[in-house]
Amino acid sequence: MRHAFATATMMLALIGAGAAAAAPVTTVTTDNGDVLADENGMTLYTFDKDTTGTSNCYDKCAVNWPPLAASDGDMADGTYSIVERKDGTKQWAKDGMPLYLWIKDENSGDTTGDGVNDVWHVARP
Repeated sequence: MRHAFATATMMLALIGAGAAAAAPVTTVTTDNGDVLADENGMTLYTFDKDTTGTSNCYDKCAVNWPPLAASDGDMADGTYSIVERKDGTKQWAKDGMPLYLWIKDENSGDTTGDGVNDVWHVARP
């Protein structure tokens, strides 16, 4: 009986190891209210020039506003989806709007990108 339990436990662990990851997003409280953040607590942003399911931030824009990268094994989850970028990489989106980090945020909960050029906004839960 003990052997069967150990085998079953090992099989479940292997199955779990291959499971798709959910969106790596959390909520943090900032001076700007509750905002979405990555797993490290870094604020996420949306870009007014994007459209639902399409990123329009590339080249220098993507250097300053790194996309919240999705891996090949990741799968959409509720309001979170995955957008394929024109360079073939994937990024997470909320309600279809791609999510980005801001290169000038230094600490968890920073929101220094909110309002930049009147087109960048903190992502809200």
